[in-house]
Amino acid sequence: GAMLDQVAEKGYPATTVGDVVSAARCSRNAFYELFEDKEACYIAAADQAGAEMLAALTAAAGAEQRWREALRSGTRSYLRWWVDNPRYTAAYLIDLPAAGRRALDQRDRVYADFATMFEGLAARARAEQPALPPVPPLVPRLLVVAITELIAQEVRMGRVSSLMKLEDALVRFLVKALT
Repeated sequence: GAMLDQVAEKGYPATTVGDVVSAARCSRNAFYELFEDKEACYIAAADQAGAEMLAALTAAAGAEQRWREALRSGTRSYLRWWVDNPRYTAAYLIDLPAAGRRALDQRDRVYADFATMFEGLAARARAEQPALPPVPPLVPRLLVVAITELIAQEVRMGRVSSLMKLEDALVRFLVKALT
């Protein structure tokens, strides 16, 4: 948490281990018992937050819902998560590229998890509507990248609090892409 707070406040390059241990009220020794370096701490924070977001989406899009309802619930949950977690939003969407190759690899792992989620949603749609054509294999990956970059652009423009206004347009886009 302290890492995300500091990166959101100062940016990744300007954040030091000293800043993090001071904010966390722990010793440098305690920090280095848990993390190899600043980058490892940042990646761990991003991994944890990404797992929490995916769990929230999965819970919102329960199995009892039809696929379009699950898509809407998941989209709403996704947007709400960014709004409700502003320190992670800024630290991840703005500063992640500055954290280096390992951080970009972390992002690719998270993107793969989200692409798998879209593949599952597409399969669910076809189970409910067998006449739907197959989804091209690239579509789930494109959805993840496009939506993440759209949210990042809104964050860079200072419009985090307005993200919920994107729900209807995103749902329409996702339905078209998945069908």
